[in-house]
Amino acid sequence: MKLQVTQENLNKALANVARIANSRTTLPILSNVLLKTVNNRLSIAATNLDIAITHYVGAKVAQEGSITVPARLMQDFVSSLPSGTIELELTDHKLHVSAGQYQSTINGVSAEDFPVMPAITDGVHWSLPALEFKKGLQQVVLAASNDETRPMLTGVLFKTEKEQLYLAATDSYRLAEKSLTKLKEPANLLVPASAMHDLLRVIGDNETNIEIVNDEQQVMFKVNDVELVTRLIEGNYPDYKRLIPAKFAVSAQLKRSELTNITKVSSLFARESAGSVTIKVDEAKQTVSIHSIASQLGENTAEAEAKVQGAGDITLNSRYLLDALGVINGDEVEFCFNGKLEACVLRGSKDSAYTHIIMPLKS
Repeated sequence: MKLQVTQENLNKALANVARIANSRTTLPILSNVLLKTVNNRLSIAATNLDIAITHYVGAKVAQEGSITVPARLMQDFVSSLPSGTIELELTDHKLHVSAGQYQSTINGVSAEDFPVMPAITDGVHWSLPALEFKKGLQQVVLAASNDETRPMLTGVLFKTEKEQLYLAATDSYRLAEKSLTKLKEPANLLVPASAMHDLLRVIGDNETNIEIVNDEQQVMFKVNDVELVTRLIEGNYPDYKRLIPAKFAVSAQLKRSELTNITKVSSLFARESAGSVTIKVDEAKQTVSIHSIASQLGENTAEAEAKVQGAGDITLNSRYLLDALGVINGDEVEFCFNGKLEACVLRGSKDSAYTHIIMPLKS
């Protein structure tokens, strides 16, 4: 293998791919990235056997070939090189990297020992607007669980109902749902949230569409020169829609920035109580106030003006509330609930397609 590639392109590709390589694996080859010439381009690929990512970059290929090299070393070395042309040349499983005054030899492992990168040969093809999808995914993926003992909750649900595509995620303490574009192809996929975090990192702000192909076991997301393939989570997702109340006894509409500020201040006094804060909605005063107590430090009450209907209070995890406020679109937010023990719903005043639910804490 002998080729030339720009430092900028190779560095970007390695940054996208190398984080998938797992240095803690029992298979040492999985801590490597695969470099391979394909159709006069260089493909850089990595896999942890659940997720695989491949980034193609333009290259001036003089000789075809392939090799795997340590991901961390390759990424750190290339990122330290000056911008310009890098030459890669392979001889006897040793990759010679040269760029101006910099010369390095990296010991590689044969590409034949690398796992076969997954491919979907006969699947359903569909496409989504990239920026709409990226923003929607950012709003939803934060609600997915990290608890591997409950694998169903570690995924993001892609599901169509009446040709409307919904994204949803829950960890049983909170739930996020986003309604996206119309989609003629029926979809019902449960995609690992870890793969979605990796996908978010490769979607730029200038992308137009994301191409998606899925079969019953895998799904591939293609963003320009990057392909990400992941296994689907098997099983039936909980019927989360029954958790979303149709009517509310108490509702408040106020500036998102003000609710964020009073929540942040109150959360400082809620560290002892696992982030527990009590939110009081007062119809007579037309205010929302948040109260928190730290037995050793003191207590705090912060208040903001709001348009209020009904009155009541509810105890929530302040971190969950701040997470939701951080991804809701619009200057104003609607905060609704029915009782102390029922779900609290947050929506942006200008984003009716997004719903965020937080389950209350026992006060």
